Amino acid sequence: MSHSQEVAPTAGRYRLFNTIGCTLVVIFSVIGLFTAHHDHDGHADGTTMTTDAEALSIDESDKPLDAAAAVEVEAEDGRLPNLWQLGSIPFVLLLLSIAVLPLISATEHWWHINRHKLCTGLVLAGLTLAYYAIFVSPAAAFAAMSHAIPGEYVPFIVLLFSLYVISGGINVSGDLKATPLTNTTFLLIGTAIASFIGTTGASMLLIRPLLQTNAERKHKVHTVIFFIFLVSNIGGSLLPIGDPPLFLGYLKGVPFLWTFNLAIEWFALSVVLLAIYYIWDTIAHRTEEKKDLEQDEKIKEPLRIRGLVNFILLGGVVVCVGLLDPSKPIPGMEVHPFLFMRELLMLGLAGLSLLITPRGAREANRFDYFAIIEVAVIFIGIFITMQVPLEVLKLKGAELGLVEPWHYFWATGILSSFLDNAPTYLVFFQTAESLTTSGGEGILELTGGGFIRQDLLVAISLGAVFMGANTYIGNGPNFMVKAIAEQEGVKMPSFFGYMFYSCLILIPLFVLVSFFFVN
Repeated sequence: MSHSQEVAPTAGRYRLFNTIGCTLVVIFSVIGLFTAHHDHDGHADGTTMTTDAEALSIDESDKPLDAAAAVEVEAEDGRLPNLWQLGSIPFVLLLLSIAVLPLISATEHWWHINRHKLCTGLVLAGLTLAYYAIFVSPAAAFAAMSHAIPGEYVPFIVLLFSLYVISGGINVSGDLKATPLTNTTFLLIGTAIASFIGTTGASMLLIRPLLQTNAERKHKVHTVIFFIFLVSNIGGSLLPIGDPPLFLGYLKGVPFLWTFNLAIEWFALSVVLLAIYYIWDTIAHRTEEKKDLEQDEKIKEPLRIRGLVNFILLGGVVVCVGLLDPSKPIPGMEVHPFLFMRELLMLGLAGLSLLITPRGAREANRFDYFAIIEVAVIFIGIFITMQVPLEVLKLKGAELGLVEPWHYFWATGILSSFLDNAPTYLVFFQTAESLTTSGGEGILELTGGGFIRQDLLVAISLGAVFMGANTYIGNGPNFMVKAIAEQEGVKMPSFFGYMFYSCLILIPLFVLVSFFFVN
């Protein structure tokens, strides 16, 4: 096949994917502009919005009950309505689908198709809304939908989409000498930047140049595994944009910079893992065949970065998330940002990235929208189906027997290992919030109202972010890195083979974390 024949399909796919991306930006922008116009009309008297819930209605007296309030109204003496367990079944079924269907040979290919994930999520979401309509009230079903989609899903997916698109326009290429120091430096840089461009962005940015650098080496599986540990998970602990669970906490009212309270734990665990990796890779490097090391010495290419303008756009996303909160005035001004102003600006930055990034940068990254579409279709179902268990936890969380911070650390972490860590974080966040009814020492006041114990919030955050590294399905970037490594010829371990590494390396470290930092 000629070179032109090889390039043509790639260029065609690029144009198709670019068109899809621009279309998504336009669709989200139109929705946001419509909402902003509605918000402007509803606040023409100069008043400003204080919460997402208030922004959903013009008149406070006309505001529909949120799902929790509706449940409490229907319940007798604070008890939940009958058959609330029935309303939780769709959430359980969806999480089981995510965890199990990719592992069964009969359903693996079927589940790989995004429209099948979307259909599964929408059917189960419909069952959840039907439960609310039948066993609570039609108003509760509408309120659950309003809370889940405009209040949580749209900000969540717009952030991930923006980071995904912008970071996908940065191409780092090159082939350095694959020494233990070089590889450790790659992991160090990825761990350092993951909190600022997201674990997904950092993983996309660095996994291919790391694999290219190690192309001549035989022993490199451990390098990819430590990359998942550090860059795809633990590195994203310091800011809400670093990892999806922390961003959901931000949407729930955790201050933007509060996550820097996790800096000591982030630093300690990162240093220990980097040291373990350096020793491991030093031993592995000594076992490489001489001819492979000689070939690695000959084939060297300096690092080259294309699409540098996208770093500025990533900074713009950080500014949007940190400064544009509808419940607070814009810093230095007395006006509040209108509803979805933050999301509109982030989508604008993503659209700008698509327009100004040199095409070669995305083509070199083999950029497409499959991974972000997969996240979008899965989470639209999760955000709706989890409303019932979240409300149950809000009303009955105190009865679960979770009291000490280490209880929350391990409960959140274990579930985050086998379910997605974002909804798991929300479940235990809601539980901890239900136990805290007033402010005081060691209590964090949430920006949207409510309180939560800081020691419990630290434990939940660490459990969700750190233990998302325990399995391939614990965090979104894990599977993405595995897939890219396999595309480059790395024979990655199976689901349980990967768990062998995580149990051997991470679990003992998590025991130390719970003893020294969480307990």
